This record gives sequence, structure tokens and C-alpha cells, in this order.
Amino acid sequence: MILTLLAFIVVLGVIIFVHELGHFLAAKAVGIRVETFSLGFPPKAVSRKVGETEYVIGWVPLGGYVKMAGMVDESMDEKPLTGAPWEFMSKSYPQKIFVISAGVLMNFLLGILIFFLLTWFIGIAQVGGPVVGAVVPGLPAADAGIQEGDTITVINGQEIATWQELTDIVHPAAGESLMVRWVHEGETREALLVPQERTFPQGDSTVTLGLIGINPRANFEKVGLFEAFRNGLRITWFIITQSLRVVQMLITGQAGMNDVAGPIGIAQISGQTIRSGVVDFISLIANVSVSIGLLNILPLPVLDGGHLVFITIEAIIRRPIPTKVKLNIQKVGLVLLLALFLVVSFNDILRFF
Repeated sequence: MILTLLAFIVVLGVIIFVHELGHFLAAKAVGIRVETFSLGFPPKAVSRKVGETEYVIGWVPLGGYVKMAGMVDESMDEKPLTGAPWEFMSKSYPQKIFVISAGVLMNFLLGILIFFLLTWFIGIAQVGGPVVGAVVPGLPAADAGIQEGDTITVINGQEIATWQELTDIVHPAAGESLMVRWVHEGETREALLVPQERTFPQGDSTVTLGLIGINPRANFEKVGLFEAFRNGLRITWFIITQSLRVVQMLITGQAGMNDVAGPIGIAQISGQTIRSGVVDFISLIANVSVSIGLLNILPLPVLDGGHLVFITIEAIIRRPIPTKVKLNIQKVGLVLLLALFLVVSFNDILRFF
């Protein structure tokens, strides 16, 4: 439990720090005064003022914020604008876009950097035989006692020679009983497994697969610097497109909120991956960083995407939106975000228990 909590704090801490650092550096670059740089939400655990900026660590590690002079944000600050050159609202439209987008860009860059470095140092995975590389806790394989390093030999009487043959049988068999035979340290074992149904985006539609909760052991092929960087871009782009597809599925009703992991789900996954090894854990940080970056750019009040909508409307109408209107919209957005947080957290708890 403690390891899971620590892993969760590290994952979110790194991602939040990188995101807020993006806003902070961009604001400084265009001459905006940064009043607060906070990791975590109030109450304050630690705070220190250096120059014009107060640096804060909050007790609630579920987010963070950069409070800029002259900006109506999630802090709901109603300070009047003075028109000073260091205020956010005094900057040009391109500068505002740059500052608001910088957090998301940093999340994407973190993902690209991590995937690039992992590919460069470790290589690209090449999957061969039906040897188990990792087992997902709570799914049929783990419940049956299959362990890392075991070799799947027979499923429903059919001999298995490659991982592809294994997935060809398991994926279409959601909800069906499969007699699985495997070898563990020279000993042959057998159990009846029922693959769990999972829905995934695929192009413009979805695909439903049966999963028993095992991943293949992979051999890694070393690649050069350019190919490693290209692979980092490729993986990051794949995560972005898949995440967008999930959002589309939620909007159209093809997926429900029970298909979305909340903070408790991320914490559980963090605990599982830290036990699987450093590489899996670092990969998780990259994956979640890209996903959270994309979430932040959605055009919803309180999120970065909502701020982009505000400043774009202001650029079109050539005057600021009244502060009271912004605050009211932000409050509604905050309530909706909290409601979403409670729903996904409740679903996480149901899955956990």
C-alpha cells in the first residue's frame, strides 16, 4: 500500500511539475509576473517566496497551478486588472496562446523524451514465442497462478508455438472458457480461464477483445539515434490518437465512464508497474504525461483548453470577456470537473473491490 502511494505521488508529481514548469517558463519568457508556482492543492505544506513568486507544495497531490498576474484561473482570484505590462491580459494573442499551451507541450515533450531514451538505451521490442513477460494482477491468468517466465503450451487442445497464435485464440474468446496449459519451472500446469471483455478504439470504430492478463516476454533490438527518436514520436502520437478516440467514444456513448481510470485507478496501476520494474514505471510516467497533456487541452472551463477558448473569443471580439462572466463559467467548470472526479473515483473503487 505504501509503495503504491509513493509510486502514485511520483507519477503525478513528475507530470504536474513538468506541466506547470512549462507555464512558468513561458510566462517568464514573455514578461508575465508569476505570483505563485504550486505543486499540489491547498492547504499549503511548504511555501517560500523568492523574488516575486511564491513556491508552494500543497497537501493534496492531485494537481498544481501557476498563478499569473492579471489572469482569471482556477484560483478564482478577483483582483482587478491594472493594465500593467507584466499582466497576462496585457500580452498579445500569440503570447497568450504560447503561455497557455506550454504546459501541454511540455507533457508531450516529456513523453517523447522518455520513449526516445528507452528506445535508444534498450531497443525496440521483438515478440517471439509464447513466454510470459508480465502478469496483470486481478485478471484470469494471475488468479490461475500463471507467472512471469512461464511458457503457454496448449489452449483448448491446440498447441501454441508463437505469441500471435496465443492472441488469435484468446482475443475472440471473451466470456468463453479456455483450458490453458503452461510450463512453470519444468512443471506442467493446467487451468480453466475465462478471458475478460475489454473494448478498445480501432480506427473509426471499436474492437472488443478477450484478455487473460498476460504480456509477452520481448527481445530488444538495438537501434540508432534517429530511429530511436522516430520511435519516441511514433509512440507519443499513437497515445494521442488513441486518447482522442476514447474521448470520442465517451461522447458518442460507445464507451462509458467505467472505462476511464481515475486517480485511484492510476494509483493502482502505478503500484503494479513499480513492482514490474523501473522501465515499466518510467514508461507509465510517459504514457500518463501524454494522456494528461491531451486532457488539459480539451476546451473545458478550468482546463488549459478552456483558457484557450476564452482568449480566442477575446481576440475575435477585440475586447476582454467580463471578469464576472469568466469567474462564473470557471465555477461551473470546476463543479463539473469535481463531479467527473467523483464518478471515475467511484468506478475505480468498484473495480478495486
